[in-house]
Amino acid sequence: MNGLAGASSLFLVAAGLSIIFGVSRIVNFAHGSLYMLGVYLAYTLVELFGRSSIFGFWGGVLMAALCVGLIGVVIEIVVLRRIYRAPELFQLLATFALVLVIKDAALYIWGAEDLVGPRAAGLRGAVEILGKRFPQYDLVLIAIGPVVLGLLWLLMNRTRWGTLVRAATQDREMVGALGVNQSGLFTGVFFLGAFLAGLGGAVQLPREPAQLMLDITVISDAFVVVVVGGMGSIGGAFLAALLIAQAKAFCIGIGDVSIFGTVFSFSKFTLVVEFVIMAVVLVVRPWGLLGKQQGVQRGAFMVEPPLYPLNQTFWIVVLAIVVLLGLIPFGGDNYLLVLLIDIAVFALFAVTLHFLMGPSGMVSFGHAAYFGLGCYGAALALLKLKLPMELALFAAPLAGGLGALVFGWFCVRLSGVYLAMLTLAFAQIAWSVIYQWDAFTGGSNGLIGLWPSEWLKSRAVFYAFALVLCVGSILFLWRVVHAPFGYALRAGRDSALRADAIGINVRRFQWFGFTLSGAFAGLAGGLFAFSKGSISPETLAVPRSVDGLVMVLLGGVQTLTGPVAGAALFTWLQDSIARNTEYWRAILGLTILVIVLAFPQGIAGFLKQMSARTGLMRREAV
Repeated sequence: MNGLAGASSLFLVAAGLSIIFGVSRIVNFAHGSLYMLGVYLAYTLVELFGRSSIFGFWGGVLMAALCVGLIGVVIEIVVLRRIYRAPELFQLLATFALVLVIKDAALYIWGAEDLVGPRAAGLRGAVEILGKRFPQYDLVLIAIGPVVLGLLWLLMNRTRWGTLVRAATQDREMVGALGVNQSGLFTGVFFLGAFLAGLGGAVQLPREPAQLMLDITVISDAFVVVVVGGMGSIGGAFLAALLIAQAKAFCIGIGDVSIFGTVFSFSKFTLVVEFVIMAVVLVVRPWGLLGKQQGVQRGAFMVEPPLYPLNQTFWIVVLAIVVLLGLIPFGGDNYLLVLLIDIAVFALFAVTLHFLMGPSGMVSFGHAAYFGLGCYGAALALLKLKLPMELALFAAPLAGGLGALVFGWFCVRLSGVYLAMLTLAFAQIAWSVIYQWDAFTGGSNGLIGLWPSEWLKSRAVFYAFALVLCVGSILFLWRVVHAPFGYALRAGRDSALRADAIGINVRRFQWFGFTLSGAFAGLAGGLFAFSKGSISPETLAVPRSVDGLVMVLLGGVQTLTGPVAGAALFTWLQDSIARNTEYWRAILGLTILVIVLAFPQGIAGFLKQMSARTGLMRREAV
């Protein structure tokens, strides 16, 4: 019964996300933020209308959902409408920026404390079912899901607007060619999707407090439901919500079980059960439970960056930058060295992700898994195996590479958003294991005492050590891109069928590329662990993977130098803004939005484009 009650709210959020993606093809990271706003607005409006009356409670819930729907309209008109023709990954970056802005807006309006909502008026009691007392309000929640599902079916199948939405889901270009006002259709879809997200949050007010971490938690759950059910399938979202909510309730209900003297804690499995389900479904039926199988096609996120061979001028510029960076310890303070170490480490991390996204054509939503595995590989080799720091550091790329080797074998069989979500599932599984294995990994407390060897304890020496390893690794990956192996990767990305026809084993090359990327991401993680002296499970968490995506997209996917520029800019902005204001996320989000709207091809991509235009103008003048 608890599972059924939780499934209703989860279905409302996932249905809105599925409708928005089906029509606009935007992976809306801000959808969880709309859910969070639904909870906060419901709290405020119920208090305003009067918590003791039925009208006050339900009027506040519905009004909150309507307000969130209108906020969705504003987001679509002001931000997303301007970038519909931009690459889809940049649309994802814009919605991530909105997450940061909305989070700090909620922090400013409602504060950092959790807000506990009132119980629903008239539904504060409980009924007895099979000898157990069950809340009356949860019975209402159980009914809301099927009612909304029925209303959505009528809307989509018995109205002209619903017919247009279904047609746009199938082929939005053809809908536009037939004279349908796409702008109005997209705005209506965003209103409906945001309304459902707000309603899903508002009805949860009596069951969970309004708090600032709801956005990330809910968007992960919603993505899982949409992918498991089938992209664009509302019925599939309902079925997947039931399956996942019941699996969670089952694990909580069983608790700890002793089997042949061994205690198995099913309650700990709750953190990861949905991602295990998603991984199984994607491996067995990649298009979801009720989704439609697509023909062989390139992934939805793939781009075709014109990566040119590295010329002599490029190497001279790189050498000059490295020399300048090497001279900084002679005039910089310790704080600057710490910041530059972070920039170097995250530049390598971003380049490894770009190696997947650009040449390989594979987008990862869980790339932090290999970064985190590298952290823990080096830390455990140092603390458990008592290896010296230099040898322990070699365990970092080994751990990251082994993780990528195992996960990549399954991931390379998919493409587009399904590939991205499977990487997220594996990353969450790895995070859950590390988070809960207290005896070995330290659990949620992490590991401490990860200091470098005596000769590296000087901040300047460690900076030089990290700089050499990071720059050398980046240059090696850039060289691989222009080696025959890199050309084979790009051939498989651009046309898998043609590459197969000329004898390239596309999956094998992608698998090797996946493993290589994971190994160097692990090396970045190992350097990060020794630079900080401690690690925690957050090194594998979803926000770290999102940070990597932001770095790559800020710099630009179309250039080799883009990830380095994006990592440097993002790390510097995050550090400088966070030190000066409590609302650094909003400022960072607005900065990202300005960059996305002004330079949809990324900073390095924009500079490259301007350089090409300048060269063309000079040739024309001659």
